Amino acid sequence: MEFRPINRAPGTFQQSVTADEIQQVCRRVFGGGARVDAAVELGTGMYNNVYQVVMAGRPHPVVLRVAPEEDRQFRSERSLMRNELASLPWLAPIAHLMPQVIAADWTGQVVARDWMVQTHLDGVPAPEHLGSYPRSAWPGFFQQMGAITRTVHAVQGPHFGPVAGLGYATWSEAVIVSLEDIAADLDGVGLDSTDVRKVAAVADHDRAVLNEITEPRLLTGDLWTVNSMLDRNAAAPTITGVLDFDRCTFGDVQADWTIRMARAKKDERTAFWESYGRLDRSAAAVWRARIYEAKHLGAIRLERHRLGKADAVGESYGAMADLLAELT
Repeated sequence: MEFRPINRAPGTFQQSVTADEIQQVCRRVFGGGARVDAAVELGTGMYNNVYQVVMAGRPHPVVLRVAPEEDRQFRSERSLMRNELASLPWLAPIAHLMPQVIAADWTGQVVARDWMVQTHLDGVPAPEHLGSYPRSAWPGFFQQMGAITRTVHAVQGPHFGPVAGLGYATWSEAVIVSLEDIAADLDGVGLDSTDVRKVAAVADHDRAVLNEITEPRLLTGDLWTVNSMLDRNAAAPTITGVLDFDRCTFGDVQADWTIRMARAKKDERTAFWESYGRLDRSAAAVWRARIYEAKHLGAIRLERHRLGKADAVGESYGAMADLLAELT
């Protein structure tokens, strides 16, 4: 079999499985006679290891995603792949855009890590293809992103917090626990968590404002350009697929990463709101948005640390200080 993993230093977060493990995974899923012709690791993700797998006698490749070893996972990112599988029934309104799960395995018997085999989505990753269109065509892409996000946010869930598990009865509890988990992860890697803990204290003090959110809505968790696919030949940017919903939660729609990214710049992405609709801009909503931004900044700090971007980690403290000043 042709095996092309991404070469990484021994201490980096993502570590490839072996060619033999990929072969054993495919035999478990497709039977003992299954044979892998080629497995190529894809470099677009920064959490799971992702492989495009071509098998003898099958007309289409499949995708193998392998989660990090459990002891490498942050407390705030525990069992994300299991959360994604639990999210699929709730994502039914956009199922036609998503890869289908062929098999998932949490047993640790073949590989001592969670893994999932999915169908291969047609198309080209948006970060690679969007730039081939004139910028005048980009608003159409963001309009589609707004419509997809609105469809997801229309789904009401049974609790607040991650889809998998019992969740929380109130939105404030879900937010505060998430902030405390991020702070604990920062402590665990030797980074100062004081500012995140201050945000958690502010959120705790004003729980009532968070608890004005009483309907748990489905949040994409991580949807943006990097997690979307485009039609290779369409005359205008056309989204043909969306993927990687392992961070799905139930909560306030304004807490979603997609909303943060749509609000980040006043450029072509403002077309997002034409299909999504208007956000609540009350004083309470603005205050809550600052709490959500602090949570995003804490998570970004952890990811930057994981990627070895020390300068970017340092920058996050200044951004958080400015946010704390606004909150207090």
